[in-house]
Amino acid sequence: MKTKRLIITTLLGLVFGFVCYFMASSGENEISKMLAINIILGRTLIGFAIGISRFPMKNWAIHGLVMGLIFSLPAGFGAMLAPENPDFSHNQMFVATLVMGIIYGFLIELITTVLFKARQIGKYRF
Repeated sequence: MKTKRLIITTLLGLVFGFVCYFMASSGENEISKMLAINIILGRTLIGFAIGISRFPMKNWAIHGLVMGLIFSLPAGFGAMLAPENPDFSHNQMFVATLVMGIIYGFLIELITTVLFKARQIGKYRF
């Protein structure tokens, strides 16, 4: 495992966690502290998982997309359990959580691999 890669991906996950939190709290409805913590830690977990992953993928972009999807699934199901929101249905919240997780996973991998040149250890196999 490369320490540089792990630090960069985790910090990027934390940054995107705060970005996601600020986007979620920008509307009229106030979000709870527990939901805010869940949002921030969930995105940080995506970054951490990308940093420690040795999951062989064809290229870095697919790796980021897949890891973002996998680690957004728990938050997506959690969003379906949230209290009713007049602006979004539970299905819309589920899909939005997954889509944003995929986007954040891609961006974390893009910035880490292309900008910082901290590639994943091992060869991409498929």
